Amino acid sequence: MASQPAITPTAPDQARRLHRARKAALAAFLGGMLEYYDFFVYATAASLVFSHIFFPGGDPTIAMLASFATFGVAYVARPFGAVVFGHLGDRMGRKNTLVLTLLVMGGSTFLIGVLPDFHTAGYVAPALLVFLRLCQGLSAGAETAGASALTMEESPVGRRGFFPSFAMSGISAGIVLASLVFLPVAAMSEADRLAWGWRIPFLLSVVVLIVAFLVRRSLEEPEVFEAKAEKHDLAKLPFMDMFKTHPAQFLQISMMSFETVTNTFMQAFGLAYAVSVGIPASTMLVVSIVGNIIAMATQPLFALFSDKFGRRTIFIAGVLGSGSLIWVYFWAISTAQVGLVFVVSTAITAGTYSMSNAIYPAWFAELFNVRVRYTGMAIGLQVGIVCAGFTPLLGTALVGGVHANWGPAAWIVAASSIIAVAGAWWARETHRTPIEELGNPVRHPVAGPAEAGTAPLARPSAG
Repeated sequence: MASQPAITPTAPDQARRLHRARKAALAAFLGGMLEYYDFFVYATAASLVFSHIFFPGGDPTIAMLASFATFGVAYVARPFGAVVFGHLGDRMGRKNTLVLTLLVMGGSTFLIGVLPDFHTAGYVAPALLVFLRLCQGLSAGAETAGASALTMEESPVGRRGFFPSFAMSGISAGIVLASLVFLPVAAMSEADRLAWGWRIPFLLSVVVLIVAFLVRRSLEEPEVFEAKAEKHDLAKLPFMDMFKTHPAQFLQISMMSFETVTNTFMQAFGLAYAVSVGIPASTMLVVSIVGNIIAMATQPLFALFSDKFGRRTIFIAGVLGSGSLIWVYFWAISTAQVGLVFVVSTAITAGTYSMSNAIYPAWFAELFNVRVRYTGMAIGLQVGIVCAGFTPLLGTALVGGVHANWGPAAWIVAASSIIAVAGAWWARETHRTPIEELGNPVRHPVAGPAEAGTAPLARPSAG
């Protein structure tokens, strides 16, 4: 096959793409911030507050299980949100769909802050809580996928990993912001915290919502999507088309998405477990803040490395690191060694987990063709995330309130890491594939460069 000369973008074209990529990255950052501000506020409240105010008194372990069940129920709604919003994103455009997911997510969080408690409304209170949690899940099912797809499609040559990673830095920022807001709440007397203090973090989410909405409204549709729309080459049923044309990619992403178990399990179950051992909640919040502040810087750095060296190696190294360090993390908590908890938690959050987490927004999006990209990434990503949502419940049940019985908790994360590594090993390396060819059938590599400034795809693999 004859070599094909690379098309070198002109300087004005590169500058224009760079401007659009930066705006898309900012929108992804703010959307990720709101999503995980909401996530962490709810996870923290479920660990510390909801078992006391939304459920009848009795066995505290049963109440905690019920509280974590409301946390996990949103993950049941996520796949439905992925299908619905994924369809809209692939049929009607990324921008307006992302504005809609933002409004549903932020509005639901604000309304949780004004709910009546069990003493006031009886079983209506947990019913309303579950309803709003389901709304959060519907929107979250498509938020990260849509923001990642749009930002990757807007990114210039050689930076497709870097700019989408800001969605993950936004997630870290959301966890930091939520932790900072919850610090004074955790320091309140228990009576004040249960009476009104817990509402403050939920009500403050409206500030992030307004800022994110204004930025997201100013976005444009990616040119690669508009080109398909102008040719009337969009999928009529993206959900069905994706399974027909990209079954392997869907399975690969589904397996790799299990890397998210690490973060979800640490933020929800890890906090409740540490408090049960005797480590103050405020201490664990500070630990989370430090790790995520550092992660805001390390994630774009790891993404830059993936633009140069490839996605697969860095992703696998990060997942294996997290699956190994989690054993030290839970041992340190069980023995109440706060210094070691701080070190290991930071090493996971800002190190190993950031290695895999920073890369998946670009890599998962790159595995699909533009016609089904939003749908494919959204649905595939939810497989692991749905499982992750119920791991705090599973961990609580298996550990059973016995502080020394932390082994099952570590095994949950380790097993999830093995699944993610298997998916990554199977998936195609994409960092050098031209954007127009992403998601197309594997071809034999050509002699010329695949993209300006890069070499051809070295090892095409299944999928």
